[in-house]
Amino acid sequence: MKLLVQPADGVMPLVQAIDRAKESVDILIFRFDQGEIERALLKAVARGVRVRALIAYTNRGGEKSLRALELRLLAAGITVARTDNDLVRYHGKMFIIDRRDLYVLAFNFTYLDIYRSRSFGVITTDRKLVSEALKLFEADSLRHGYTPGSANFVVSPLNARKELAAFIGAAKKELLIYDLKISDREMLRLLDQRVKAGVAIRSIGQVAKGAQFAVRKLTGIRLHTRLMIRDGVSVFIGSQSLRATELDTRREIGIIFRDVKIAKQVAKTFNQDWEQGAPRSNGAVRIEESIPAGKLAKKVAKAMTDGLPPVAPVLEDMVKKIAGDGVDIQVNTEVLQHTVEDAVKHAVKDAVREVFEDA
Repeated sequence: MKLLVQPADGVMPLVQAIDRAKESVDILIFRFDQGEIERALLKAVARGVRVRALIAYTNRGGEKSLRALELRLLAAGITVARTDNDLVRYHGKMFIIDRRDLYVLAFNFTYLDIYRSRSFGVITTDRKLVSEALKLFEADSLRHGYTPGSANFVVSPLNARKELAAFIGAAKKELLIYDLKISDREMLRLLDQRVKAGVAIRSIGQVAKGAQFAVRKLTGIRLHTRLMIRDGVSVFIGSQSLRATELDTRREIGIIFRDVKIAKQVAKTFNQDWEQGAPRSNGAVRIEESIPAGKLAKKVAKAMTDGLPPVAPVLEDMVKKIAGDGVDIQVNTEVLQHTVEDAVKHAVKDAVREVFEDA
């Protein structure tokens, strides 16, 4: 197994994996804005690799971009399927190379997640895990039922609650947790029981009020991962927070495995983040998270567009570069200015909503 740590590793390990594909690439997409990955997929098709993309039917504020992505991939010869709408959200992140290498990620294929967030991914060739991932991909692509065949392949809402409860319950000495928000009552009760049994538990993120273990918020970087390290040897990495909605009503994907080397790697990063983090009282909510996303987006967009320079000269310069100095254009500068301002506002609002969505 191999660990990916963001933002340190960036997008290149993902691009290189696709570039090495000889037979097939099966990729599951919830959010996507990385042109390098898209170009790698198109190049794979061009050299004869079978590429299949399973794309979420929706994500908050991003349906238009998902549908545009579908059309681009279809035009390039990629087989595209859309997830069913029977679950609240399809939020898992994974891809499989040549039906042999499984990449399970806690981050999306986006600039924000890859370059501006603490997150992790894991690469495995474990045959059982790869087989389960392929089985799930096929089932969800064809909108058929899936029955979990491995306790180590964690799929919401099918076996995630059971397997993550067992993972927590087996802790003897220490449990380190990255989680955006731990709020599920059953999971909180299990964690508190482990504390009473003498297990040292620390969590980076947010925890509902009343938890009996130490919590710190991540500082200097956005948090976008779900991960647990148990007793220094066993690891869970996936897209499931310990929240009822992510355990019971959404498609989330993760894996559980035993690997001392990876556990040490993650623990080292955790301890660094812990030392740099700020203590918080359990259940405390950051001030910025109490502001409605829409209201904040409007304020940011207004501040940006109020200072937006005239756009007509920029357009004229672009046309000259593309078509040459001999081209003359007539534009209504007032309409153009308002059009660009509206575009900026919508882009800012979508970006802010995306940040708030996972928080």
